Amino acid sequence: MHLTELVRLALEEDVGNGDLTTEATVPAGRRGEAHIRAKQPLVLCGNAEAAEVFRQVGAAYQPLLEDGARVEPGVVFAQVRGPLRALLTGERVALNLLMQLSGIATHTRRFVEGAPGLRVVDTRKTTPLWRASQRRAVRIGGAANHRFALYDGILIKDNHIVAAGGITAAVRAARSAAHHLLRIEVECESAAEVEEALAAGAEVIMLDNMDDAQVGAVISRHRGQALFEISGNVSAARLPILAALGVDLVSVGGLIHQATWADISMKLRIVETDLS
Repeated sequence: MHLTELVRLALEEDVGNGDLTTEATVPAGRRGEAHIRAKQPLVLCGNAEAAEVFRQVGAAYQPLLEDGARVEPGVVFAQVRGPLRALLTGERVALNLLMQLSGIATHTRRFVEGAPGLRVVDTRKTTPLWRASQRRAVRIGGAANHRFALYDGILIKDNHIVAAGGITAAVRAARSAAHHLLRIEVECESAAEVEEALAAGAEVIMLDNMDDAQVGAVISRHRGQALFEISGNVSAARLPILAALGVDLVSVGGLIHQATWADISMKLRIVETDLS
C-alpha cells in the first residue's frame, strides 16, 4: 500500500473528526516551529514517513540529518514549521513512526556490527501494511531483506511439506510451476531432510533451529551444492560462529519484531503571532 494512503489512515485513526484539545486551546491563525530531537543514541530512520504525516496536516518537515545517521542524545535531527494546530495534531503519528523505524534501524545496526562479512536478512514477521517501511529500516540499519512477500519467492516450509506429501513432491511441484530464474528454497530440520531436498533439486536450504555442530556438519558435507541459510535461535553473539562455519546468510525475524522503539521528542521552539 502506498505511504500516502497508510498515513491518511493513521491520521484518520488518531484524529478522527478533529483534535479536540488543540482546536480548543490553540488559535487557528498562529504559526510556529518545532524541533525533533533524540533522547537516546539511535540510528535515524523515518524521515519520509514523518514528512508525509506533516504534509497531510498542512505543515513542513525538514530533516537536518539523513536516514542512517547516528544521532546522539539531545541532537536535533529535524524541524517542522507551519500552523501550530498542524504541528500539534501531526506530532504523535509522526513521532510514532520515527520512533518505531529508528528503533528497528538501531537494533539492526547493533545486531549486525559484530559480523560485518555475514549477510543477515529479515523475514516476513512485520506489522501488516507497514512492511515496506519496516524492511527499509532494516536496510538502513545495515542488514538486507529476504523475499518481500509470498508472491516474489518460493520458500517451502514444514507445513507446505506436509500438505504436498513430502519434500520431494513439494520441490518437484514448485519447480514445475516456477520460471527458470526463480530459486527453490526448502526449510530443513535434519540432515536427512537436507539430503532429500538437495536430491530433489532445491537450490537454497534453510537450516531451521540447528545447533552449531549440526550446521557445521551439514555445510561441510554439502558445501557448494546449494546456498545455506540459518534460521531460528540466532543471537548477535552467534553470528561470528556462523560466519566461520561458512553459512551464506542468516535470517532473523527479531530484527523487526524484537526491536524497541527509540526515544524521540518534539518541542515547540518558536511561536509566532497571528498571521492569518
